[in-house]
Amino acid sequence: MKEQIQAEIKMLSDKLDALTRKEPLLLESGDAEKLGELLKEKEKLVIELERLRGAREEKLSKEAQKLKQLPFNRAITKKEQANMGALKKSVRGLIVVHPMTALGREMGLTEVTGFAKAAF
Repeated sequence: MKEQIQAEIKMLSDKLDALTRKEPLLLESGDAEKLGELLKEKEKLVIELERLRGAREEKLSKEAQKLKQLPFNRAITKKEQANMGALKKSVRGLIVVHPMTALGREMGLTEVTGFAKAAF
C-alpha cells in the first residue's frame, strides 16, 4: 500500500515536472488555448499530489501513534545493533526504528530506538 502511494506520487510528480517544462514554450508561442489547458492540468496534478502526500503522512502518523503507545522504549546500543537478530529473538515483539527512516524522522528520533510491550 505504502509503495503504491509512493509510486503514484512519483508518477504524478514527473508529469507535473514535464508540464512545467512545456509552459515556457507555450508562453513564447502565444497559444493561449493550449496554455489554459496546461494550467488546468497542472492544477489538477497539484491537488492530487497534496491529497496523496496527506494520505501517506496520515498512515505514518497512525504507525507512530501505535509505537508511542507501547509501554517500553529505549535506545539500542551499538553492541545490540551489531547482533540485532539475537536481540529480536530475546525480546518478543520488538520493533526497531532508525532515525533516518520516514517514521524515525516523523517521531523526532535521534538514535536507533526499540519499542516493545515488555521491558528489555
